[in-house]
Amino acid sequence: MSILDIRTVTITSKGQIVIPSGMRKGAFGAGSKVAVIAMDDHIEVRPIEDIEWKMGTALASERSLSKLWDSPEEDEAWEYL
Repeated sequence: MSILDIRTVTITSKGQIVIPSGMRKGAFGAGSKVAVIAMDDHIEVRPIEDIEWKMGTALASERSLSKLWDSPEEDEAWEYL
């Protein structure tokens, strides 16, 4: 992944920013859905399709496994580890 452009924006009192027009082309057009990801030292804005594709398997696995593993019996079995 390469840095294509860096701009300075100001955060409003409501926590809003404006993405500069040159950066809104393609995946960041009007009405686009994005994921806002909080990291330890920065925030990333990514197209939601990118996140859904990368996280789809992990989220599906978590949902299906939680049906099997999210139980008092499982909690008791793993309590002392």
